[in-house]
Amino acid sequence: MREHQPLDPAIGATGRTAEAQGHLPTAFARLARARTSPAVWDFIEGGAGEERTVAANRRAFDEVALLPRVLGGVTEPDTTVRVLDRIWRAPIAVAPLAYQTLLHPEGELATVRGAMEAGAPVIVSTFAGRRLEDLAADAAGAPLWLQLYCFRDRDITQRLVARAEEAGFEALVLTVDAPRLGRRGRDPRNEFRLPPGVVPANLPSGDYASPWDHARLALDPALDWTVIDWIRSISSLPVLVKGVLSPADAALAVGAGVDGLVVSNHGGRQLDGAPATLRALPAVVEAVAGRCPVLLDGGVRRGGDVLAAVALGAAGVLVGRPVLHALAAGGGDGVAAMLEAVVEDLVEAMVLTGTASIANAGPDLIATPGTARIPGPRPGRRALNMSGNRNGELQKAELHPSLSDPMLETMNFLNEIVWKYPDAISFAPGRPFPGFFDVEQVFGATRRYLRHLAERGDTPDEIRESVYQYGPAAGQIRELIAASLAAEEGMSVAPESIVVTVGCQEALVLALRALFAGPDDVLLVASPCYVGLTGAARLLDIPILTVPETVDGLSATDLDSSIRAELSAGRRPRACYVVPDHSNPSGSMMPLQARRDLLDVAARYGVLILEDSPYRLVSAGQRLPTLKALDRHRVVVHIGSYSKTLFPGARVGFVVADQAVHGPDGRTGLLADELAKVKSMITVNTPSLSQAAVAGMLLEADHRPGELNRPAAAHYKECLQTMLGQFRERFPPERAVRLGVEWNEPSGGFFLSLRVPFQADNAALSRSADRHGVIWTPMSYFYPDGGGERTIRLSFSYLTPALIKDGMTRLVEFIETESAAGFR
Repeated sequence: MREHQPLDPAIGATGRTAEAQGHLPTAFARLARARTSPAVWDFIEGGAGEERTVAANRRAFDEVALLPRVLGGVTEPDTTVRVLDRIWRAPIAVAPLAYQTLLHPEGELATVRGAMEAGAPVIVSTFAGRRLEDLAADAAGAPLWLQLYCFRDRDITQRLVARAEEAGFEALVLTVDAPRLGRRGRDPRNEFRLPPGVVPANLPSGDYASPWDHARLALDPALDWTVIDWIRSISSLPVLVKGVLSPADAALAVGAGVDGLVVSNHGGRQLDGAPATLRALPAVVEAVAGRCPVLLDGGVRRGGDVLAAVALGAAGVLVGRPVLHALAAGGGDGVAAMLEAVVEDLVEAMVLTGTASIANAGPDLIATPGTARIPGPRPGRRALNMSGNRNGELQKAELHPSLSDPMLETMNFLNEIVWKYPDAISFAPGRPFPGFFDVEQVFGATRRYLRHLAERGDTPDEIRESVYQYGPAAGQIRELIAASLAAEEGMSVAPESIVVTVGCQEALVLALRALFAGPDDVLLVASPCYVGLTGAARLLDIPILTVPETVDGLSATDLDSSIRAELSAGRRPRACYVVPDHSNPSGSMMPLQARRDLLDVAARYGVLILEDSPYRLVSAGQRLPTLKALDRHRVVVHIGSYSKTLFPGARVGFVVADQAVHGPDGRTGLLADELAKVKSMITVNTPSLSQAAVAGMLLEADHRPGELNRPAAAHYKECLQTMLGQFRERFPPERAVRLGVEWNEPSGGFFLSLRVPFQADNAALSRSADRHGVIWTPMSYFYPDGGGERTIRLSFSYLTPALIKDGMTRLVEFIETESAAGFR
């Protein structure tokens, strides 16, 4: 903490000065940053994870437009509001903010005095640096509420509540979104510790230097709604809960008898990726249905923000970080000036929107109401909103809900890292090694296919048609693919049961779209799972149920239990996605008996298996039979791709769907026919030239692409063995145990997984690329329900053994640095 300086004289009581030249909270933020140490600044500004929610809170307000109204005759609007039978000067209060003595010697005393001058209530943090009794004495009648954390030692909480009630505090605000504190990356990077003398003045003496460690040990993580009854049993004060974002939780809170709610995501400091509070507000207000006041906390900077929140149903707002900025910049005078400026902005916004009083503020003030909606997991009936479609402007909340899913951003982030650090060695891309591609081979293979067409008797016009026209939706080369599956895999399938697709991804989309008919149809997946599958399911609004993957892949026993549980709940497990050979991302391999057991379970319940095995023909050694080759009950829909075996740029895949489909008219066809119908509405057909090149390569290999890939498979085996050898050399058993490092040893494929003793998230990936020149993929990307936070996926297919050794040197340095720095 730097030495405190008085309020800059250029910023007066209202902040409307030449120095400020803009919005006052912004000016105070600049002053505060200059007057605090970088570590303290990061402590108050930082958020959890990649700080997406911190940014989202502000972005939500920026995207809401207030609608000006004219000739309304409003000159002096009424800003007052009644909350819990108290009249507030404006719908603005100070949020609970811990350890304010970090920023000013008087801490909360200065904040309370400044808020009192501006007529704003203050919610005092459990971790305040000044005694409750002293704060109450300075408040001189301004409303004070106490924010509570519930400690494992309930006596601590009870004594705190009793002191607050005795001192004259008017309400209790229980923070309910912190069973544990979120991982805030800036603090460990700075090795942040509270300086001597900065302690919570209202709690027993103890070690508070690390707020995260203290919270982990002291706060009760097992709270449920009965805690409301307990608090009521020890105090007569009104009880509000802070940290509600879900309408379901709002309904439970009202049912538990709370006196108010605070819609809050903890300023973005808990779950990164949680919705912005302004977007969550309308649904919570609707669930509460006027039974108690709803306040909003998070992202408020301007008077227009206050009016927007009130228009969308909030009784008032809490202001957080701007108070800290003003406190650091000018103590109590700074807090008063900042709050006065926000109130002045509110008055201005009310005049310009023709709003005579806070009571008159409603949704009609919002020009783009769609921006305040939370995308739900499934589409439902929504009010029409055409205003967001004018002048080329769309509202994200009116697009498909999956587009707001953080999972869809993961690969974009990874691609940005790769682009930003081109000199880094990357263990991220699961691409084939480029050294086995020859440009001339594409032309030679295409000519080979054209000869094949001539040899089978096609006329020159028919050959030209095959190359230049769309061709059938199901594909032109199904006979050759069927012959290849028979020769290479011992898989006897009719050409009519095959649909040629634009890569594996389209095959997945076709199968999912055709098979999943309603909201109770459930897709089962092994977790971790290939993101292309889970992403496609979310785009199609298909519910996903994860089954934890074992070292031998998906367990038939676990699948059986999951299917029975879903059936008992009235849902229909429709299909299960499996990568039995060297799966992406973990590299696991399913043994032969496990494959048979899985097929038995699927046949018993009538659940289809979506089999995806892209790495079989590029892995050295003996191959186990595919699930489709073992399938005796036609429960397997086999999905394939030539991206790994021939060349990725062709974008040619296929799906084998030989299941019978019985129509209401008594006719029977194949599932492949239904998939072709779906395809005709998506890509129409797979490009004819791509099919020609792939077909020519299959012909040149005598229908055995595995033979064609023997050199590539040998290369990948060498790379895998190099990688594993490096691990064994650099992490002998004792050292691996000491560091908490563990890896698996797949027998083929492109991937392996490495467990590390720290959070392997996007922030760690950025440090790895920037400081150590090595890139990898966070395994958490592949867990649909969360998980894998301390595991990374490593791919070796795109590298040479020499680059792998160099990359391992960098990776080991990164792991040692992170472990020593305590990024846990």
